[in-house]
Amino acid sequence: MGIFNIMNTSASGLTAERLRMDVIADNIANSQKTRTENGGAYKRKMVVFAENKENFIVPMNITKDKLQKKGGVKVVKIAEDNTPFTMIYDPEHPDANDKGYVAMPNVNTVREMVDMITATRAYEANATVITNAKSMATSALSIGK
Repeated sequence: MGIFNIMNTSASGLTAERLRMDVIADNIANSQKTRTENGGAYKRKMVVFAENKENFIVPMNITKDKLQKKGGVKVVKIAEDNTPFTMIYDPEHPDANDKGYVAMPNVNTVREMVDMITATRAYEANATVITNAKSMATSALSIGK
């Protein structure tokens, strides 16, 4: 694997983890929203990743036999969590049903914070890989001096 392939793979991880952090932040921001445009309480969202299996041609030797797997990750979709809503008794709430219960979003703030820490650590790891690859490339170029 070449130095640029390493950087491209880590860059795909950076992009994916950044989107994951944005979705987690959106979940936390909407953790008390009982009314959405679609009706009902806010549903937690999750980012679904998959291996990037697209092929690309090695830039130095542009031939069919030099096809390699691109590597890295890609975002397949942002899915809604179908965990049931938490029902809270609050008959004075404007979104309460006829029995006085309000459907609260299925967002668990503690779980979201753990996911945020995991995404942050993965982001940092990918950034470190790029920094180390750049350092190795610089060291390799200075060998001839």
